[in-house]
Amino acid sequence: MNQTIHDILTRRSIRKFLPDPVPQELLDQIIEAGLYAASGKNHQSSVILAVSDPALIARMSEANRVIWGKQEGVDPFFGAPSVLVVLDKADWRNRVYDGSLVMGNMMLAAHALGLGSCWVHRAKEEFELPEFKELLASLGLEGDYEGIGHLVVGWPAGDCPEALPRKEGRVFKI
Repeated sequence: MNQTIHDILTRRSIRKFLPDPVPQELLDQIIEAGLYAASGKNHQSSVILAVSDPALIARMSEANRVIWGKQEGVDPFFGAPSVLVVLDKADWRNRVYDGSLVMGNMMLAAHALGLGSCWVHRAKEEFELPEFKELLASLGLEGDYEGIGHLVVGWPAGDCPEALPRKEGRVFKI
């Protein structure tokens, strides 16, 4: 079987990570894969925030938990040592599609490198908060950006889950 197809078929969301940091060279490869995602009209307006600072990850996780409405002590980022946040210009009509392709490429790249990842929602609501708008401004991101998703990345703590059977009746051949 082709390696790319194998990676697509074996990638799973990982929700428990070792605390060990991810080497920057691996994160850079994952980010590069995201930057090569297809985009409408080759617009390439998605941006990626690569966060490895534990204090910032903790702040983001706590904001995400509150938005989610979960009780204290729940970590929506599952202890991952790195978070890659995908955002896109809020006025770009293809922002969700383009950003989703970036997320998909990065999930596959992480898996191909032996890392685990999981898409965590609520980036849109999180980056509507003043604290995170200020963070974007401090990085020089001008204008309105919409959060598309957080990709939590790290070394899996345990085995990769097995694939569930695929649902029937989802393909129609003409």
